[in-house]
Amino acid sequence: MGHGGNVIAELTADHREVEEMFAQIEAQPVGHPERRHLADLLTSELVRHSVAEEMHLYPSVRSHVAGGDELADKELADHGRIERMLKDLEERDAEDPEFNDIVAKLKFEVASHVREEEAELFPKLTAACSPEELEALGRLVRRAKETAPTRPHPSMPDTPPANKLLAPGAGLVDRVRDLLSGRGSSS
Repeated sequence: MGHGGNVIAELTADHREVEEMFAQIEAQPVGHPERRHLADLLTSELVRHSVAEEMHLYPSVRSHVAGGDELADKELADHGRIERMLKDLEERDAEDPEFNDIVAKLKFEVASHVREEEAELFPKLTAACSPEELEALGRLVRRAKETAPTRPHPSMPDTPPANKLLAPGAGLVDRVRDLLSGRGSSS
């Protein structure tokens, strides 16, 4: 599924990519170094996606959807759990016995979050916003993913305005670290 279009199409495409990344990790033999590389790519995608949602999607849900505060708070709590798992995963080699357990728990948590977003949040946002608003939100999300961090930062703020101020700087630092370490490059 390609990227572009409204926020729902953009984020749904991300969801399918993440599902494929989990499948790629699971297709590798246990302990294989490629699992670590794929976990880094997965981490980068999940962090970028989450930051973009926190910067633009959830504030829109709060302002346009009835009961949006509670819905956004629940999604942010999900992100917090996922980001802590990603941080734990980041610190482990593929040979570490905990690596596979964390990947399995992470897959379950992400799948649950995706189901809830696609079944509840996305339809409510679609009903509350015009097609033009959804298109504009899609552009904002794509732009945010370009500068978002690529590594988990569980203690970083996840709501505006602090997240909009700090995320691009953290993203720049992460990209420099990725470049210097070779993380995320072709294997």
